[in-house]
Amino acid sequence: MAKKMNLLMFSGDYDKAFAALILANTAREMEVDVTMFFAFWGLMLVRDPDKMTLEDKSTYEKMFGMMTPKGPKELPLSKMNFSGIGKSMLIEMMEDDNTPPLEAFLKGAQKKGVKFYGCKLSMEIMGFKQEEMVPELEIVTAKTYLEDALNSDMQLFI
Repeated sequence: MAKKMNLLMFSGDYDKAFAALILANTAREMEVDVTMFFAFWGLMLVRDPDKMTLEDKSTYEKMFGMMTPKGPKELPLSKMNFSGIGKSMLIEMMEDDNTPPLEAFLKGAQKKGVKFYGCKLSMEIMGFKQEEMVPELEIVTAKTYLEDALNSDMQLFI
């Protein structure tokens, strides 16, 4: 019987998303079934930067959508961001070490079959629509997430 890992992505920070995607990709390489559940700030990782819409949104939802990160490239660091200078330094250090960017790890997880779930209530509160997200994201309720987590061998909160 296959092992299962469940990650709840609550953070919208570049470095935390990087760690979560490293774990997800590595687990898939070990033939572990992986589910990532994106709630609140974690949803920023799975926003498609080319698909933002202002249609059928309240003024607050429009403002929120424009002011928050649109996909992995716009995520800030959790520490030492310094208005983006810290992140630029980190990315340059990664390039020096031939480390692929965060986007490559996200694409890898998509290709390897990591299941992406988006929290329905978080999406509604933050004013995001399904079409603004990566196509692999399935919108589910907290109950669906909890059922998956309860049937997993490992649960991680990032």
